Amino acid sequence: MAAVLAARSRPRSVRPVRSPAAPRAADAETRAAGQLYLSSAMLAASVLSDSALEHYRGDFDNPGMFAPLASATLVLAGASKAARQPGRRVAALPFGAACAIGVAGLGFHVYNVLRRPGGLSWGNLFYAAPVGAPAALSLAGLLGLAAREVGRGEPTLAGMPRGRALGMLAAAGLAGTSMEAALLHFRGAYHNPAMWLPVGLPPVGAALLAAASAPAAPSRRRSRLARGWLAATAWLGAGGVAFHAFGIARQMGGWRNWSQNLLSGPPLPAPPSFSALALAGRAALALRAREPAWREAA
Repeated sequence: MAAVLAARSRPRSVRPVRSPAAPRAADAETRAAGQLYLSSAMLAASVLSDSALEHYRGDFDNPGMFAPLASATLVLAGASKAARQPGRRVAALPFGAACAIGVAGLGFHVYNVLRRPGGLSWGNLFYAAPVGAPAALSLAGLLGLAAREVGRGEPTLAGMPRGRALGMLAAAGLAGTSMEAALLHFRGAYHNPAMWLPVGLPPVGAALLAAASAPAAPSRRRSRLARGWLAATAWLGAGGVAFHAFGIARQMGGWRNWSQNLLSGPPLPAPPSFSALALAGRAALALRAREPAWREAA
């Protein structure tokens, strides 16, 4: 009896109570990291297929034309694997190399435009190496590096809250991609009214995303509007592939002459870049909603 009483009187160990918000925050970070890896993989796939077609059309005249293909392949492989397990450690080298190769490619493309007769002219911007294309490879690398930091639980990126930094990056990417589409669709004389969609829809999404990512007092309404517009932009990327496939079919010989029409028709791999950047923007908004300042203002 004494032993029983002594056991009952012994103080029980108190288990620490875990906040239910902690696992939810970790799950949100993991989901956002997975979305960013997926966005990086989608952009790398777009760069790989597009640069392969364009550089093949240029007969790989410069050995440096193989560099973006190799870099995009490594980013695609690494980001695709990491998207399935966002919490695992991923090497930073392929993503960092993609950033550097993209910047170097931008310099080569600018040089290609300027060395042609007439220099910086509409004709050279239309038919020389696309000036903005290499930036997509750098964006794929930056998104992969950002996904690594988010997966590790880092609260900031480049000295800014991660949601804000990623929102501004995705907004800039959407604006730049839309400018590239505007140039090429202007070359096509906007013969199809649908060609105005990638010129009008993504810039509005970029502006809404930038406003939702601004340091000013956040707003749930602003965030919901940006999220909905980015969803429409993602569907625009999928629809753009169908429109470009139709554009190839309208070429002489259609898809039966695919080996020629894939090179001369509208670029089939280009529109998914809008979907990739819209996905990155939605991940940025999810991280933005986890920031203390946002929660206090909301």
